[in-house]
Amino acid sequence: MLIDGAKKEGGLTLYTSQQLSDTNPIIEAFEKKYGLKVTVWRASPDAVVPRVLNEARSKHYAFDVVETEGQALEALHREQQLQAVHTPFLKTLIPQSLRPHGEWVGTRLLMFSLAYNTNLIKKEDLPKTWDDLANPKWKGKLGIEAKDDEWFYSLMLQLGPDKGLPLFRQIVATNGLSVRRGHSLLTNLVASGEVPMALTVYNSRVQQLKDKGAPIDWFVLKPTIAQLNGAGVARNAPHPYAALLYFDFLLNEGQAILAKQEAISVSKSFPSPLANFPFKVTDPAKLIDDGEKWSQIYEQLTSAPPPKS
Repeated sequence: MLIDGAKKEGGLTLYTSQQLSDTNPIIEAFEKKYGLKVTVWRASPDAVVPRVLNEARSKHYAFDVVETEGQALEALHREQQLQAVHTPFLKTLIPQSLRPHGEWVGTRLLMFSLAYNTNLIKKEDLPKTWDDLANPKWKGKLGIEAKDDEWFYSLMLQLGPDKGLPLFRQIVATNGLSVRRGHSLLTNLVASGEVPMALTVYNSRVQQLKDKGAPIDWFVLKPTIAQLNGAGVARNAPHPYAALLYFDFLLNEGQAILAKQEAISVSKSFPSPLANFPFKVTDPAKLIDDGEKWSQIYEQLTSAPPPKS
């Protein structure tokens, strides 16, 4: 039924904030299997939500499926822009990927890691704990992403604010932080040596550069945080059959494709090499409810002046 309906519709429109190098293999496999066209619009999560809401206000419903970070999807759920999908593939997913309301589903996990330039820092000299980053030997060597407040809030929950917040204030006061916008940019700056060590990059991006011969590697400190990215079907999807067909594909064949990449699959049928890593998954609902407070704290930390020489 879905295939017949989708073929009559001819295709679907996907809004995404994923790297196209990760998403294109899934899209190409879907198009090849079903002969349908996937029209893609890509932007940052901060741009996806306003676009969807503006379209809804004007009753111009353009997208069928959205795939982006969990916090943005949770916001779209609260704005009643998504619909619950009852697919049998939900049974094949890890519990962390499922939301109580069912209006979006986690499709991949991105693990936050630290990265270092192997020409500038020896592996045996790497920090073993978050406390080690307060050592003055890291002065002027640490970088961080400007908008990783969700990582910071999640880490504070694990460390405990009474311990974690004073520790990071000490790290900033002692060693400073080079703040950059964009995980890909920050990863590239570590590879070039401009930023010797980054605190918040995705291990998948680092591994891709390492595999190409760049002087970069990644490691983690415990507790380790993973961000849940996911997908949802538009409540007013203009191509509902194709939307549901693509959604099913994401949760099945798409997971097999993801498992061969560096992102972490959420499917128990196609586990990734890091699927059993003991990371803590961010909670998008908590991030929205408590996020403003911790965003301000994170911004204050990352905008602090560098320590005096």
